Amino acid sequence: MARVIGTPVKAEDDIGRSALAPVGPGMVGMFTVILRTTTRTGTARGELLVNDAPGQSGQLVEIRDLKKYFPVTRGAVLRRHVGEVKAVDGVSLNIAPGETLGLVGESGCGKTTLGRCILKLETPSAGSIRFDGEDIHAQDRPATHRLRRRVQAIFQDPYGSLNPRMQVGDIVAEPLVIHAVGDKPARMNRVAELLEVCGLSQNMAARYPHEMSGGQRQRVGIARALALNPDFIVCDEAVSALDVSIQAQIINLLEDLRQEFNLTYLFIGHDLSVVHHMCHRVAVMYLGKLVEIAAADDLFDNPTHPYTKALLSAVPVPNPRKEAERPHATLSGEVPSPLNPPSGCVFHPRCPLAVDRCREQVPALRAMAPNHSVACTEVQMGSTGK
Repeated sequence: MARVIGTPVKAEDDIGRSALAPVGPGMVGMFTVILRTTTRTGTARGELLVNDAPGQSGQLVEIRDLKKYFPVTRGAVLRRHVGEVKAVDGVSLNIAPGETLGLVGESGCGKTTLGRCILKLETPSAGSIRFDGEDIHAQDRPATHRLRRRVQAIFQDPYGSLNPRMQVGDIVAEPLVIHAVGDKPARMNRVAELLEVCGLSQNMAARYPHEMSGGQRQRVGIARALALNPDFIVCDEAVSALDVSIQAQIINLLEDLRQEFNLTYLFIGHDLSVVHHMCHRVAVMYLGKLVEIAAADDLFDNPTHPYTKALLSAVPVPNPRKEAERPHATLSGEVPSPLNPPSGCVFHPRCPLAVDRCREQVPALRAMAPNHSVACTEVQMGSTGK
């Protein structure tokens, strides 16, 4: 059973009974699902923090100067290399065990590519990704096979990520078969346990994906991700394709699973209210680069980078008077192409604070407050706020 504000909601229901409530002035989103308040591993939100200094021990995931460029070619027979799409360009961050790190930014900024590099579905052009101290892209095939047991993914499309020709029981059991875990009866018992943990009845193991609702299919995807008892899960917009009422059930389920199994999440999303609710820290990306990273409450209450301020101010408040009174950070121009990004700071063509040196100097992340870093040379210490 999943619960939203104390009201039981059966996971098999196509439509949950969670409520919608208008968002207050201190929150984001026109409407937000009323979600159960949870405690994250015995700490309040924002208290599970890490220092992003390179080389710090105790991190589950360590990313250093990661770059992923996709080559652009011309010619049908004699292909010529004419450029590169800089999807991820020099990203460095850490993710601590048991932490949920949110990754936000507008479409095309490189969030999913970063997640795919961590999953080893893409090979970085430069930089390194260490998982539990080991460089995953320097591993051989057997080591990669072992890594798959510890790193899993929940994808955005709950239908497209499931094989339509396989029954649910076979889909959830497939990781166990690939990794030769147990015999067939043990696998079937494991499948039944996973379906129950994810709020599905055991008789759904005989169904096909098209016979289930969107929320049920996403629960199947979560059960499959949990099959091998992973340590780290990349949630690539795991709730964005679902109805709002079903989103609440899946969000509560993800939080319950994180606490029960001590999971670590990279939560990629566009819905800022969901990201705020789910995550300990939030990182903001723009055109392949990190521009700000901070504790969730700190970032939403005191955004520092001009792009972060614009991103948060673009979310309407469902009170016409307050919406008219609050300041709006308006950006001019269009998002540049990652095929030909601007020199210096990639945000300078649209930035209200840009000066001449912004066109030449690439800003590095610098600490503006404890556990709050921003990549901007013009923002001064203590200038946080909306």
